[in-house]
Amino acid sequence: MLDQYQIQLTRMLEAEQYRDAKNLLRFLLQCQGQEKRHYEEWESLLGWLEMAFPDGEGIETEEESKDMDDEASIREQLLKPPHQDEAYINQVMYIMQHHPMMDQQMLALERAAYIEDDQVTDMIKEWLQRDPVHPLVQFKALQCLRKRGATGRIALNRLDERVELEIEETPLSIDQFPEPITRIQERTESVVEIDDPTLPHFARELWKESLQYLYGTAAYRWMLDDSEETVDCFAAALHLTLNLTVYGTANDDDIRDTYGITDSIRFRYEQACRTLRSIAMLLQSGGGESEP
Repeated sequence: MLDQYQIQLTRMLEAEQYRDAKNLLRFLLQCQGQEKRHYEEWESLLGWLEMAFPDGEGIETEEESKDMDDEASIREQLLKPPHQDEAYINQVMYIMQHHPMMDQQMLALERAAYIEDDQVTDMIKEWLQRDPVHPLVQFKALQCLRKRGATGRIALNRLDERVELEIEETPLSIDQFPEPITRIQERTESVVEIDDPTLPHFARELWKESLQYLYGTAAYRWMLDDSEETVDCFAAALHLTLNLTVYGTANDDDIRDTYGITDSIRFRYEQACRTLRSIAMLLQSGGGESEP
C-alpha cells in the first residue's frame, strides 16, 4: 500500500501538481508505523517544495485544484478506490488481521474505513474481540469503526486489562481527547519550551502515542480526574519521560520542584512515571509486531 502512495506522489511531481504533492506529503507524515527513513525523506521533500513553490505553483487545472486542495480530499481519493470488489475487500481484511508488520495493519485499517460494505464493521469488531491485537492497532481499529459510523460498547483486552469502550467516543485526533488530557499536554509543553523550543513537538508525539497505548485503561481513567494534582503528576511524568527519551537523562528533583510535586503526591507522581516510562520503552523497542 505504501508503494501506491509513492507512485501517486511521483505522478504528481511529474505532472507538476505541487500543491497536491505537498498535501499528500503532509498526509503521509501523519500516518503511523512507517520506517524512520521514510518520514525523513517525506519531510525533506516537503520542505523543498514549500521553499520552491510557496504558493503551490504548477500545472494544475481549476477543477483539480477544487477537488484536491485539502488533505481530506487527498486521503479519501487514495484510500477509497472506485472499484471495491470482493477480492479487494478480502485483501484488506486479510492484511488487517494477519500481516506481521504493524504498519501494514495500520494502512489496511485506513483503507477499511472507506470500504462500502456493512459486513466490514462486524468483521473488525469480531477480530478485535477474538484475537490478541497490539494496543496501537487496537486504537486505530477503534478509530476506523467510528469513521465507519459504528456505535455502542465493545469489550477488549488492553495492556492486560479488560476494558469496555464506547466506539463513538473514540478520539479521531489529539484535539478530541477530553480536556484533562489536553491540560496535561499543555502544562508540559509550556515548561519544556523554556529549555528547548523543539521539545514541545516531541512532547506532543510522545503524549499522543502514550494515549493510544493507554486509552481506556485504569491509567487513562486516572488521567481524566480533572484535579490540579493529577495534571501536575502526569505533566511532570511526561516531562521526565521526554527528557529520558530525548537526552537519556533527567533531573528528577528539578522536575518535581517545577511542577510542585510535594511529598503528599509523590507516590502518585512515581506511579505516573512508571506508566509513561513503560510505554516509552515499548515505543523505543519498535512495537512492530502485531501482538504485544
